[in-house]
Amino acid sequence: MAIRCLSAPFSPPSAPLSHKILVSKAPTLILACGHRSIAVEDKNHRFRSVGKAMVSAEKDLVANEVAKDADDTDYGVVSIHHVGLLCENLEKSLAFYKDLLGLEINEARPHEKLPYRGAWLWVGSEMIHLMELPNPDPLTGRPEHGGRDRHACIAIRDVSKLKAIFDKAGIHYTLSRSGRPAIFARDPDGNALEFTQVD
Repeated sequence: MAIRCLSAPFSPPSAPLSHKILVSKAPTLILACGHRSIAVEDKNHRFRSVGKAMVSAEKDLVANEVAKDADDTDYGVVSIHHVGLLCENLEKSLAFYKDLLGLEINEARPHEKLPYRGAWLWVGSEMIHLMELPNPDPLTGRPEHGGRDRHACIAIRDVSKLKAIFDKAGIHYTLSRSGRPAIFARDPDGNALEFTQVD
């Protein structure tokens, strides 16, 4: 199945979305949904559902036809919603993620309903969920290069600017071993993060 995003990545809307179906002679269905347009087509030129991206009234008309051809394995993957990271001290972690990296807290996510302290931070349209829990991972003996450890990757626009921020803050980092524009660092709890440059 081929999926093409025809506009900027989705971000939380500030106004109600408008929905419409665009029709063309090409064998590709294009769905326009506010900030994002998605085209879906499989190798046999059959259209398939893309789950939550299709959220308009017109969706029902298309979805009925799509469902006839969809595999049982097509359960509508859209994107990664969030990555959960353990932290020993929430304030220390927020100093890194919020103050140093500039990520904003999503105040709409639950805090008091969970049996531990935490915070949800926006990373584009997805999130990092910081959870103040005992960290089972050792802080020593981890690979020097975060790319050889389990890690979360954040797409950014300028690796050189982030490198300067890390240099000024005294944050240890390594650069991509392949030579591509990417930088690896660890948060205060040793969680590995990759920041890869995208156009």
